[in-house]
Amino acid sequence: MLKTSKIYVAGHNGLVGSAVLRRLTADGYTNVVFKSSKELDLTNQRDVETFFEQNDIDYVFLCAAKVGGILANMKYRADFIHVNLMIQCNVIHYAFKFKVKKLLFLGSNCIYPKICEMPIKEEYLLSGHLEPSNISYAVAKIAGIEMCKAYNDQHGCKFISLMPINLYGPNDNYHPENSHVIASLIRKFIEGQKYNKPVIEVWGDGSAQREFLHSDDLASACIHFMNTYDGSEHVNIATGEEYSIRELTNILKETVGYQGEIAFTSIQPNGTPRKILDTSKATLLGWKPSIKLADGLKQICENMKNEF
Repeated sequence: MLKTSKIYVAGHNGLVGSAVLRRLTADGYTNVVFKSSKELDLTNQRDVETFFEQNDIDYVFLCAAKVGGILANMKYRADFIHVNLMIQCNVIHYAFKFKVKKLLFLGSNCIYPKICEMPIKEEYLLSGHLEPSNISYAVAKIAGIEMCKAYNDQHGCKFISLMPINLYGPNDNYHPENSHVIASLIRKFIEGQKYNKPVIEVWGDGSAQREFLHSDDLASACIHFMNTYDGSEHVNIATGEEYSIRELTNILKETVGYQGEIAFTSIQPNGTPRKILDTSKATLLGWKPSIKLADGLKQICENMKNEF
């Protein structure tokens, strides 16, 4: 990308899109385009076509998506598959139609089978059954990956895909029911400390193993691969460091200064038992994360302590 290239960040108000926008601005890109969901409904085919027709877009970061935690994924299955498929189909197709030079699509680690060999390599996609609690979202994201490949194969496009691990960072969704695990726990611990709650309830038994990536690290990966990678195969973006949910809660408890007890509710779902991504491909292609989990959590907790 040139510093003057016209770059569209879809989903610029969200966790990932806002991080990409911050990084582009910091790196000196001067012609970045963004629209709120009220200004541009990405599920509306005609609106998306008009947007691309009226703007001579060079590069697209497709960060827009309907996202949420386990409860939201189970409760709103139709919404998760419908909204995400509509966004992807519209943006990817009209990026092709109006000759965008390159598009970057962001998937999710939930595309991989519930049970498979660890660490998870990119080629394990479609090698087993998906986790039932977020299957609608996963199917939509798999469709996005395959759509990028298909447009590359049939039309010679340069549409690439990155698969990040669990994310956290500024502009996350801290809804008490619909948020991702770190955002949900940050809110619980800050409220627990603020209101002297004796017990904080955490879903699952605490045994599930996860990696957690700061959105600023993902943004750096997005810029790096947009500038250096043209392959059709998706690339895992992760840290290589895994933590159990129990370990995560202990880190947050200490970070926030919460003095109460943690109660794990094992009658609630754990999700996939263990998920760690193989990042050898990303490393070989020249990218590594830089933000340690404890440092990132300290920053976010400090920024959010007066928000709840």
